[in-house]
Amino acid sequence: MLEKLRPWFKRIINPIAKGMVKIGLTANAVTVIGAVGTTIVGIATGITGWLFWGALVLTLLVIFDSLDGSVAQLTNGGTHFGAFLDSTLDRVADWAVLLGVIIYFFMRNNAALLAGQRHDVTALIGMGTAIYAIMTSFVTSYIRARAESVGAEAKGGIATRSDRLTIILVGMAISGLTHQDLWLMATMCILAVLGTITILQRIHEARVSIEATLDAPTKD
Repeated sequence: MLEKLRPWFKRIINPIAKGMVKIGLTANAVTVIGAVGTTIVGIATGITGWLFWGALVLTLLVIFDSLDGSVAQLTNGGTHFGAFLDSTLDRVADWAVLLGVIIYFFMRNNAALLAGQRHDVTALIGMGTAIYAIMTSFVTSYIRARAESVGAEAKGGIATRSDRLTIILVGMAISGLTHQDLWLMATMCILAVLGTITILQRIHEARVSIEATLDAPTKD
């Protein structure tokens, strides 16, 4: 959904990318710094429970990480290894952000048990849907990569990576401000549903593409 805003967003961050080129940062360096920073902050957010501030810092890191493509265009135009590195580390960052959510809900449920209360149902649902969302995130990316490996396309769907990150960060920020875990749990449920739909959409897109290009009958 948010992919339509990419050209507009690129124009906004282009001056920042030019500044990075001036100080000598390469596209690969931006990719690594963004991924490492996102991983550390994502896990730290889950441990500390500082959801709002974690969401704020993660948003800045996501913006920073998105600069690698613009930096590449301003320098060497981008390389195949750079694209590979970016895609690979994006999976690590996605995992770390959702892991932070899982850790947060785990600690909330554990705190309830230590206080002599019953299991926190909101936390249990949040953990379960976040774990499921990790699966849908990785499968979504795998479907695209596998389709491209056989000469087909499967890169559409209702929820791309930017959509998924936006949903997670909005849920974290609202829960952090309101101190109500229900908001984060609800966004995890939404993420799980949209992830499932995206997987089905990409499987269908891959099938249509494969049948149209690879399995089409040849004329003698």
